Amino acid sequence: MIATLLKWMVPWEFSWVFLATFLLIGVLYLRGSRRLRVSFSRQLAFWSGMAIIYLSLHTYLDYYAEHEFFMHRLQQLLLHHLAPLLIVIAYPAAALRAGLPLRWRLRLLRPLQRSWPWRAVSGVLLQPAVATTLFVVFVLIWLIPDLQTLAMLDWRVYRFMNWTMLISGFAYWALVLDHRPHPPGRMVAGLRVLSPAITMTPQILAGAIVTFSRTDLYPIFEICGRAFTFNVLTGQMVGGLITWVPAALVESIGGLIALRQWLRLSRNGRLPRSPGRPPAIVASTPD
Repeated sequence: MIATLLKWMVPWEFSWVFLATFLLIGVLYLRGSRRLRVSFSRQLAFWSGMAIIYLSLHTYLDYYAEHEFFMHRLQQLLLHHLAPLLIVIAYPAAALRAGLPLRWRLRLLRPLQRSWPWRAVSGVLLQPAVATTLFVVFVLIWLIPDLQTLAMLDWRVYRFMNWTMLISGFAYWALVLDHRPHPPGRMVAGLRVLSPAITMTPQILAGAIVTFSRTDLYPIFEICGRAFTFNVLTGQMVGGLITWVPAALVESIGGLIALRQWLRLSRNGRLPRSPGRPPAIVASTPD
């Protein structure tokens, strides 16, 4: 039992950069959450998302993702949809910032946030149209058989694929699940609710195409050596269903969370009034 667990936890491809980054973020959040007294539910969401990222990228699960199409699609679902959503709904920015020593915040973080490269990159990645497009494109583009083959044969392309999925997921969910009104939020509250329904449509279509295909679209997994022995088309069908059903379910949950936040903003009177619409007048009754 213990030996099996240890086998699963040993990285298929060890990365010092990933491990150091993961530990740094974890330590900063732990320090910051103690200073700000973050609620248990938010801490649970954050650590669940972090655990999913670690399991997906730095355990033996990565081996199966490189040797079975449906396991690869499961890995991409976790990296692109579920882990970013969990971490974003924990709203960890304040805790991570509080976890930094004051000197680092003043000498490193503040100048970095004011630098033009930071503002340029964040301005592009967090532009609603760009973030939404990239969120969908990075799902579809890595389903193209030739690009999937290239990613499986070149470890640099494989890591680039995983990080594009993770970063585009964070950028998209940060916009959709923003708890602030617009402005300062970058996306209109109503569009945050509608956006997941728009982005899930092409993913459902792509998943359906893969699911109902009667030819092996990804023979590269046969060349690499499959981890399981069941029928090739069965594995491909399961991979298509993962791209189709669970992905749409996660996006539906994200849309419901965005709807809840929209209602909260409306209830608290924080939504901007329509142009030309006079403010409501509440009549008072005499005592």
